[in-house]
Amino acid sequence: MTLASLELTRLEIPFRVPFKHASAERRATESAWVEARSVDGHLGHGESCPRAYVTGEDLDTVQAFLARHGADLIRDVSAVGDVVRWVDERRADIDANPAAWCAIELALLDLLAREEGRSVEAILGLPELQGTFHYSAVIGDGDGASVATVVARYRALGFSDYKLKLCGVLARDREKLACIGCQERLRLDANNLWSTAAEAAAYLRALDHPIFALEEPLGPNQHAALARLAASTGTRIIVDESFLRAEQLRCLAGPRQQWIINLRVSKMGGLVRSLRVVDAARRRGIPVIVGAQVGETSLLTRAALTVAHQARDLLIAQEGAFGSLLLETDVCDPPLMFGEGGRLMWQASGVAGFGLTIARLGQRPGSSPSTSASTAGSTLAFTVRRSSPSTRAVS
Repeated sequence: MTLASLELTRLEIPFRVPFKHASAERRATESAWVEARSVDGHLGHGESCPRAYVTGEDLDTVQAFLARHGADLIRDVSAVGDVVRWVDERRADIDANPAAWCAIELALLDLLAREEGRSVEAILGLPELQGTFHYSAVIGDGDGASVATVVARYRALGFSDYKLKLCGVLARDREKLACIGCQERLRLDANNLWSTAAEAAAYLRALDHPIFALEEPLGPNQHAALARLAASTGTRIIVDESFLRAEQLRCLAGPRQQWIINLRVSKMGGLVRSLRVVDAARRRGIPVIVGAQVGETSLLTRAALTVAHQARDLLIAQEGAFGSLLLETDVCDPPLMFGEGGRLMWQASGVAGFGLTIARLGQRPGSSPSTSASTAGSTLAFTVRRSSPSTRAVS
């Protein structure tokens, strides 16, 4: 395969309803979209969600990353081994820019697989994707009435696994918990609310509600304090912003049963690194959640299925797959999303790449090519072409 270009687009799709948690409130996607094109005209697509409060990235840093490395990638990548080698040789740069690399890597893997007429799993030497995947209900912050409405909808669909975003206001969080009740398996996500383990422990006691696990109660990377919190409260701790790479497994001290890793493809830096985390977690006996960032399209949902399929023996829960239930439109036609009971079944066989049909950016899925839709994508931001070794902006 010979690469012709790498193109970066800012992807903005409005949400049907706002989604709020302790770190941010979102009304639209804010994603990086990369299209990789071969000289033979095949296309591969990649996506990531750069977030300053997760990895320190934004869309400007993604563009800067492509500016630094795009020409080298076009010159050096012609097979899947080149992608893996790039991950190994540029580890420090990817550590600092995981979302930037994720969008590029997914586009490259999709393109390489499509060139060969095989699935992404096949070119990575993995078993083909198959079977049913089960997703959690995820509930953002809101008043009691809005949370009760969301919970009722999830219950009508047959969900039994829940994740609730805390806000840190005791009366409000108690009201939300009362809407959910005690019968479901419940995880709480604090999104780095408290400064100390003692503050977090006191809040849990005040909530006085049974939970399965607590996600990111403290500021990122306070692993020793998180271990103390787990020991003092008997609560399992989910690390998310505090776990961005496999090397951080050494930070998870103490009993392995007190830890759960929230593995989101975008923040981990793509598929190759995510799969390595699964392997390393398996060796340590630490379970994982295959999570999602708010506003992901079906492309990141599909990439996460690859990880979840490899992690089935470790898998505590899956998050995401909201598709057009959250987004006004998706880039894929049809969108990939859960149905009743949070189930998503992958039935495709003989697919190439990720096996998705991508609508043209700026066009709603299912619409005719002449129908424009500014909500589906914004102006192309940056491109690198084989014919021009320098990177340049595109208006």
